[in-house]
Amino acid sequence: MTDRFTTKGFADYIIEQRGHANTFLDRIDALIDWKRIDRVLGKHYRKTAGADGRPAYPALPMFKLLLLQRWYGLSDPGLEEAVKDRISFIRFSGFSMSSTLPDHSTICRFRNALLEHNLFERLFEEINRQLEERGILVKESNGAILDATIVESSRRPRKVIEVMAEDRQEVTHKPPSPVISYSDDPDATWVKKGKKPYYGYKAHIAVDTGNGFILGGHVTPAHVADTTEFDRLLTEANLSPDAPVLADKGYSSMKNRTTLKERSYIDGIMHKAARGKPLTFVQRLMNRLISSVRYRVEQGIGTLKRGYGFSRMRYTGLTKGNMEFILTAITFNLKKAALMVRT
Repeated sequence: MTDRFTTKGFADYIIEQRGHANTFLDRIDALIDWKRIDRVLGKHYRKTAGADGRPAYPALPMFKLLLLQRWYGLSDPGLEEAVKDRISFIRFSGFSMSSTLPDHSTICRFRNALLEHNLFERLFEEINRQLEERGILVKESNGAILDATIVESSRRPRKVIEVMAEDRQEVTHKPPSPVISYSDDPDATWVKKGKKPYYGYKAHIAVDTGNGFILGGHVTPAHVADTTEFDRLLTEANLSPDAPVLADKGYSSMKNRTTLKERSYIDGIMHKAARGKPLTFVQRLMNRLISSVRYRVEQGIGTLKRGYGFSRMRYTGLTKGNMEFILTAITFNLKKAALMVRT
């Protein structure tokens, strides 16, 4: 059934004979063992026919379309149009030039199906595992840097007052109390950073200290404090014992330092002065050393926001917010790896 969409025909042969530039898509295609990715998809996602009875599109080319979507910042309709128009997209995805191609609704349904099967996390782990095997991502000795950033909701926080009384209905009792809502994004919340209020979510991120690859992370409502997500973020980073863990003073608490000690990690949390208890010379020196390395996570967050549009969510709700973060992390790591192995 897969052959119908991916078996190469005469047009594919001619294009391959002409050759192509050594783009980052070509380097990524050569970098990853896609058969292993296909096995992860096939183990949990099986669909033999579409809703209209026609054969379903194979999972691997569909997943590669989702990667293209994040790299090029495309909507579902935009991706549908680009796949039909750009030879490089068809070649990278693995579809044949002569096959039918998925429309935007099919792409959306496939993404939701992967979400339902919790496959994005498994795919993220497999891709990071392959980067480790190639020696590109080295977290065993490098350790991790932890940080968080605000990601605004895709919805505008308009204040809406809903009153349930019907027009022209005679009122014989006390009017109902108004219900105040801000948007149709149920999990987004307000937070104030500096003097500016934000409405949305917070992405908690762990990157490796060597090259800034994303090791793990998750999304919470914006008001959730960074320090409360420390333990969960450590688990997602999946570090080896004796690895250093670096974080700014916002994570400084006795509980977090105890957690590092219990997990046999090196404490790299910046020290925070308290009233009547200034920092010692050693603590100030430690803070300077940690600050000199923390730029990697700040640099990564900046790339996510500027290069991948992750300053604002595409979807609503925590479940899809986490999906968006993991999918963006996959594309971020793959492109970073391709740039590192560039020849």
